[in-house]
Amino acid sequence: MIQDITPKIYNNEYKNKLPKPGDYLLSFRGRELLCAFGEYEKVKFPKVEELGIDSDKLIYLFSIDDIGFFMSKNENDIQIPEAPQGSDIEKKYHYEDIRALRKANPGYLCFAGMTAYHLHVWYSDNRFCGRCGHKTEIYDKERALKCPDCGNIIYPKICPAVIVGLTNGEKIMMTRYAGRAYKGNALIAGFCEIGETAEDTVRREVFEEVGLKVKNIRYFASQPWGFDSNLLMGFFCDLDGEGKVNIDENELSHAEWVHRDDIGEEARNLSLTATMMMYFKEHPEYFN
Repeated sequence: MIQDITPKIYNNEYKNKLPKPGDYLLSFRGRELLCAFGEYEKVKFPKVEELGIDSDKLIYLFSIDDIGFFMSKNENDIQIPEAPQGSDIEKKYHYEDIRALRKANPGYLCFAGMTAYHLHVWYSDNRFCGRCGHKTEIYDKERALKCPDCGNIIYPKICPAVIVGLTNGEKIMMTRYAGRAYKGNALIAGFCEIGETAEDTVRREVFEEVGLKVKNIRYFASQPWGFDSNLLMGFFCDLDGEGKVNIDENELSHAEWVHRDDIGEEARNLSLTATMMMYFKEHPEYFN
């Protein structure tokens, strides 16, 4: 999956540190990321020294191995450099929708871009205190923002959600979302509500989306999904009762039982959803 970047090591401990030569500066405008794409979808991010921003205007995000990743405190400070005639510099950096990272390589930069976007959204959404309205400041002791007026401390927002592999013998429930940009195959999914366990979310989402009941819920794996500030938790479960589908057309455009032999090749190196689909296809012994 996208977070599996071994042998590289992701270090997310917050530090109040300055960039060094070779560190990356990730710049966002809305849901777009400043980057360049080369042959074979190879992605390139600008280095701090290429954009010429003073160190005191940057926020340290995380590091992968010994390479740091930073973000500007103010995106208006970002000036895209002009590439000299005949030069390879930048391959002309431009702002590209972050979903382009789904096909990018190397994988660790795809993960870095997604995770940086998660932090960018959180920093942008919490410039003012939700308790008193005062402008917040970066807290220097941990990854948090602090209100200097009322003392409110704001931590990064992580939204727990479930991905559900609902099975019925040799078949799995596959869906397509309604009204979303992503038109590929999906599994039943949804956010955990207040006061609800992840298992309760599985039961509720399956019933709401396709009108079915489940049993034998078991955890499979999890995945950080910074594109939407989520922590995804994958569960497999079995159909309890009859399998007639009654879809919620506000959520889904399509839902059907698909035999494991009819599941096509999915990009298992990216999402938890695709990984679960391929696991069901390739490991029938797990489901007997």
